[in-house]
Amino acid sequence: MKVKEIRELHAEEIKAKAVDARKEIVDLRFQLAMRKLDSTSKLRNAKKKLARLLTIQTEKETGVR
Repeated sequence: MKVKEIRELHAEEIKAKAVDARKEIVDLRFQLAMRKLDSTSKLRNAKKKLARLLTIQTEKETGVR
């Protein structure tokens, strides 16, 4: 998701997507440990996605933007 799309979501939707992103990271780490992950960039992208979600969630809570 792009930042613009995330900013349009409600707080509850952002929280739900953050939970999903955390689950995705756990799954990707497991695949990496089992040597079944095709590309390690998937893990990096999932971490970045989670960081974006948490950053925008914090911005909405504090009223920065």
